Amino acid sequence: MSYILLLVGFALLIKGADYFVDGASGIARRFNVSSTIIGLTIVALGTSLPEAAVSITASMVGSNQLAISNIVGSNIFNTLVVVGASALIAPFIVDRAVIKRDMSVNIGCSILLLAAVLTGTLDRWMGIILLVLLTAYITVLIRHAKADEEPSVAPKRPVWQLVLFLVVGAVAIIFGGNVTVEAAKAIALQLGMSENLIGLTVVAVGTSLPELVTSIVAAKKGESGLSIGNAIGSNIMNILFILGASATIMPLAASVYNMIDCAVLLAVAILIIALCWKSPKITRSKGIFMIAIYVVFLVYTIMR
Repeated sequence: MSYILLLVGFALLIKGADYFVDGASGIARRFNVSSTIIGLTIVALGTSLPEAAVSITASMVGSNQLAISNIVGSNIFNTLVVVGASALIAPFIVDRAVIKRDMSVNIGCSILLLAAVLTGTLDRWMGIILLVLLTAYITVLIRHAKADEEPSVAPKRPVWQLVLFLVVGAVAIIFGGNVTVEAAKAIALQLGMSENLIGLTVVAVGTSLPELVTSIVAAKKGESGLSIGNAIGSNIMNILFILGASATIMPLAASVYNMIDCAVLLAVAILIIALCWKSPKITRSKGIFMIAIYVVFLVYTIMR
């Protein structure tokens, strides 16, 4: 039964995020906000809503390891599998702006997270700092996008429908987060596994499905380059927004395993920029290499 509830939770999270993003972006268009700004803010945050629902819910019920491991596992999965799978479908060239700006910010966020967990606790003041940095990062993105800003010309839905999407999406996300956390804890108990392991594997992969599906669809359409921006942007949002909000609501105690996994996350963040620095093309061989590293990490995580 727990496995069925876990799948139900994932479905609610993913569909709820879709509805929420549709409603929020539709309302933004009603106020003539450009599609670029909508993409950088509402959609970027929207793809992180499944992880947000799980980690914030976990922090509120005291499942600290699940709250942290979900984010760390999702970020490692995004970097190695989402980008790697996209490269297997269609090799692509990474935009230099993504390498210099977003990948560097991703490394900075990973360093901050590692430093925070090494103290043993992500306190409220640390969470507030992460949220302030999130605001600064979004502000920089919007300023960089101003030159290309154009009014949105997408069709506008009725206001009542947009509000309905917002409400239904929010309810599905909240309920899905609760169901997922409770099901994951039950499965961990049944199998004698730690919350940290469940968070790093099953829950992390499940909550990363929106990024994976988006990137694979983009790759099939010949737009693989979008996958790395989607993955790295999601990683940044996961740390600054989700862990920032989770720690602000309830301080998170970090375990030794969290510290090790955060060190792996930092190594992965450095690896992805190293693979792109000399040659910005992500080839199929690089994609296979990245997926192979993830498999090794997965085996290590399960065996320890």
